Amino acid sequence: MSEHTEKDSGIMQSSANLQQFVEFYNALSANNLKSLAAIYHPDVQFIDPVHEIHGLASLEQYFAHAYARLSSCHFLPLQQAVQGNQGFLSWTMTLSHPAIAAGKNIEVQGCTALQWHSDGRIIYHRDYYDLTDMVYRHIPLLGWLTTKVKQKMAQD
Repeated sequence: MSEHTEKDSGIMQSSANLQQFVEFYNALSANNLKSLAAIYHPDVQFIDPVHEIHGLASLEQYFAHAYARLSSCHFLPLQQAVQGNQGFLSWTMTLSHPAIAAGKNIEVQGCTALQWHSDGRIIYHRDYYDLTDMVYRHIPLLGWLTTKVKQKMAQD
């Protein structure tokens, strides 16, 4: 196999990995959290605006808590990039949780940086999104306050 063909094959595999990742998350629920082991390496590092988690067992606990009351969650992929064993994906997440916005659907823009281990499972996962858009703006007084702060900062 030529060097060019090997590179193209790696890119295609990474693109397929990103597609598999989105499909996995769109099917994820409180009832199938054990399936995390299919895509995450045992030594995974997971970071989001709220937590930094090390290890698959801790990640399963985190998702068990996160998905316990989640009514729905869906990811719409927007853009992606792959290079070697790393991938980047921007997305719109639509979610419904009874403790956020009275259970109404909300949309959050974000992106995910991923790195795959040589065994094909994710070893590093970092999510970037605005926690204010996801949670704080839906809390009456705090939402009003964060809106005012953003408006003030935009004026300066």
